[in-house]
Amino acid sequence: MAGEATILYIEHDDVSRALVERVLTKAGYRVLVAAHALQGIDLAHQYVPDLILTDTNLPDLSGREIAVRLRADPRLAGVPIVALTSGQAAGRDKALIAGVAGYLSKPIDARTLPDKVAGYLRGVRDTVDRAAAEIALPANSRDRVERLEQTVRDLEATNRELLRLDHIKDDFIQLTAHELRTPLTTVYGYSRLVQSAPIFQEVAARDPDAAAALAGLIASVERLQVVVDEIITVSRIALGRVDLKIGPTNLRAIIQQVTGDYARVAEQRQIALVYDQDEWPRAMLADAALLELAFSNVLGNAIKYTPDGGTVTLRAQVATPLLRASVTDTGVGIDPAEHEAIFDRFYTAGDTQLHSTSKTAFRGGGLGLGLAICRGIINAHGGRIWVESPRYDPQGLPGSTFHIELPLQAGGPPGPARRLVW
Repeated sequence: MAGEATILYIEHDDVSRALVERVLTKAGYRVLVAAHALQGIDLAHQYVPDLILTDTNLPDLSGREIAVRLRADPRLAGVPIVALTSGQAAGRDKALIAGVAGYLSKPIDARTLPDKVAGYLRGVRDTVDRAAAEIALPANSRDRVERLEQTVRDLEATNRELLRLDHIKDDFIQLTAHELRTPLTTVYGYSRLVQSAPIFQEVAARDPDAAAALAGLIASVERLQVVVDEIITVSRIALGRVDLKIGPTNLRAIIQQVTGDYARVAEQRQIALVYDQDEWPRAMLADAALLELAFSNVLGNAIKYTPDGGTVTLRAQVATPLLRASVTDTGVGIDPAEHEAIFDRFYTAGDTQLHSTSKTAFRGGGLGLGLAICRGIINAHGGRIWVESPRYDPQGLPGSTFHIELPLQAGGPPGPARRLVW
């Protein structure tokens, strides 16, 4: 029997777990071990052992709760579950009422353990008398309620702590970004002064490498400024500290500006930017600056995940009171499991090790803030944004479509700035 039987042992104490595993393995059993209840339940569902040994005082679930959970699986309904208890009668009775086949007292006697396990495998069952059952049954119910209450309290405390840490993190990110902005602005300003100084112009005329070096420095500083601005923007959006300035907005001009900003990159990578300017409204009420940022981020994301030679198409349809827009690419696509996650802060799809330092190169770099910023802005206007894509496939290139719905009048008549909250 031993050579055919699989024993699952659930025990959080390392010494006891090692002892039982060694003793039962030597006796010819196949032994699976778990350090906590949830791990043990997963192993039980996966391997369907012939017998389960479990401690009754585990940190996540009690042995009685494990028994109730395992008995719910028809495949495990007949598997004997043996509880390891402290030896107190009340604990044994509670374990038997919960559906265990028997109990063993701690500390475990290694000399008799194999024989006792063999007995339970043969069908030996411990019993509890009626009087003890009448006491143990309500006690089990009280234990479950008390444990559930304690679990809820622990979760509430953990949630409060996580919220506190999240606020600290957001404040730290925003303060750090502000501290970086000041020296970056100084470096950028002095770099421009050097670039325009007559003496440097003379040096650059004689040494093209000097001009290229300074141009590279300025480009790097500009890139850092963009990153810092993104961090500040997304932090303010997350904390509801950005004022939404509603006013007359020409979305057609915004789309022309955004596509113009990416025209050079698109030409370099031979990506066709297709749109009909007549589809885009000239008159709506919105925050023009923030909408420009939102559409720029969506278009930039489409370009980044579209290989050279692809196409990005922008469409718009006015269906009063809404504007329905879309940005469709012929890129690598997005796994449906990530359709919501890509709008989370600092989330990047795919392998970050494949990202380049350029934000506009194919599968280029970035902090994963662009789409989070975009959703925050769109939601603040009373709209919504979502993505449709069948799969992620760098070879098949199924593409993605980002859909945007915006009210044509985001805040009613123009007036004071409104607080952006999402």
